[in-house]
Amino acid sequence: MQTPPYLTPEALSTFIRTALAEDVGDGDHSALSAIPVEARNRAHLLIKDEGVLAGVELARHIFRAVDADLHLAPRLEDGARVKHGDIAFTVEGRAQSILTAERLVLNCMQRMSGIATRTAHLTSLLAGTRARLLDTRKTTPNFRMCEKWAVLIGGGVNHRYGLFDMIILKDNHVDYAGGVRQAIAASRAYLARTGRQLPIEIETRSLAEVQQALEAGGIDRIMLDNMAPAQLREAVALVAGRYPLEASGGITEETIAEVAATGVDYISVGALTHSIRSLDMSLKAF
Repeated sequence: MQTPPYLTPEALSTFIRTALAEDVGDGDHSALSAIPVEARNRAHLLIKDEGVLAGVELARHIFRAVDADLHLAPRLEDGARVKHGDIAFTVEGRAQSILTAERLVLNCMQRMSGIATRTAHLTSLLAGTRARLLDTRKTTPNFRMCEKWAVLIGGGVNHRYGLFDMIILKDNHVDYAGGVRQAIAASRAYLARTGRQLPIEIETRSLAEVQQALEAGGIDRIMLDNMAPAQLREAVALVAGRYPLEASGGITEETIAEVAATGVDYISVGALTHSIRSLDMSLKAF
């Protein structure tokens, strides 16, 4: 997997530092009081569920941030299929440090693995079609980096990371601007005026709006929002390959294969990150 642009050393360091500050505060007093400072021990990450593993590399960074002398030895890598009883990794070093890092590692890996598992399942339902599965900005505040990373591990595709790296003209933008043509024209003028080079995607709610987007031109992708499969097929025929098409809005496990069969290029599913079940796992001393 190619490293995504948002996964920088600075971003990882900032996330881990703020997450530890939230959890540890002025000290892990449980570990400090009960465990001798010189005590060394080891633990392993026990999988208690079935799915796709995600967050091993992040765990390595967390342990290192807590204590540079902690050593993580992976037994499984990110993206591996796991089952109950599997051991993802072992960690060895100061016992106090292992305990201090434990909850942050588990919180991240359980949620990331849940997202990767759901992503892999929905991606499998697209087999035999051209459609690729996209995530959205429906993420947990301050945890977006990890959630989008998990989508990649599960075989999905990241959409824009934030408001700054792409222009997506949604229904409210279109309504406030006065229509599809006006929204596109205003966005193109803004890019010319500011010297920015950003892709433009326009959301459409009807075939009439798709036609307006085609007539306006100067865009990079058309979103087909809350359209039934029959309408999606009409849109695919109307666009005829001139722009990539993204189906969006209320797409579920039960409907995603039918949507993919219409010929769209992308399917975005907000539930990948906002409505998943975390995988069960524990960090156990041994």
